[in-house]
Amino acid sequence: MKDKILHTACDLFLNYGFKSVTMDEIANAQGISKKTIYQYFKNKTVLVEESVFYLFQKISAGISNVCKQEKNPIDEIYEVKQVLMHNLKDEKSSPQYQLEKYYPEIYHNIKHKQMCVMSDCVQENISRGKKLGLFRTEINSEFISKIYFNSIMTLKNKSLFPLENFSMKILMNNFLEYHLRGICTPKGLEYLNRYLQINQK
Repeated sequence: MKDKILHTACDLFLNYGFKSVTMDEIANAQGISKKTIYQYFKNKTVLVEESVFYLFQKISAGISNVCKQEKNPIDEIYEVKQVLMHNLKDEKSSPQYQLEKYYPEIYHNIKHKQMCVMSDCVQENISRGKKLGLFRTEINSEFISKIYFNSIMTLKNKSLFPLENFSMKILMNNFLEYHLRGICTPKGLEYLNRYLQINQK
């Protein structure tokens, strides 16, 4: 039952925001009483925290599964994007903004964990890309990984990128192409151009 509540809560939080969703709405969506939720979660803050880490673990497992396959590094970057988009449901609301504003401690804890996971993923991706001649050998992978993570976080800033003007899918595709064109060798660019022609028509 606890996992079912977390799944429902995550779904609602992502669609409507962490502040906007009430415990009553979560109970109604799950078809249970609010009292049942409180048997598993002391209050809404605890539910928010556990929901955030539940989602983080789910996404981390998906990213890890992609990376274990050791596919072409350019393909891998786009597959990681698919994991993020699938689990975050294109972030139609502003969950990150609400989490940062109303639950700052939870936000900073999860941001640190996200950064560690993405940093390892990006640096390993770059290392393999260099060995395959797809990425430039002179680039600093630690620097690039930090730029990558913070750029992804900035894309979620709705004051910079309002949803009515930029869908998350378009933002992610534009950013990943920008990222890759900055680190690819001529061989990597040739592969990237073919990938974009096939997958982004």
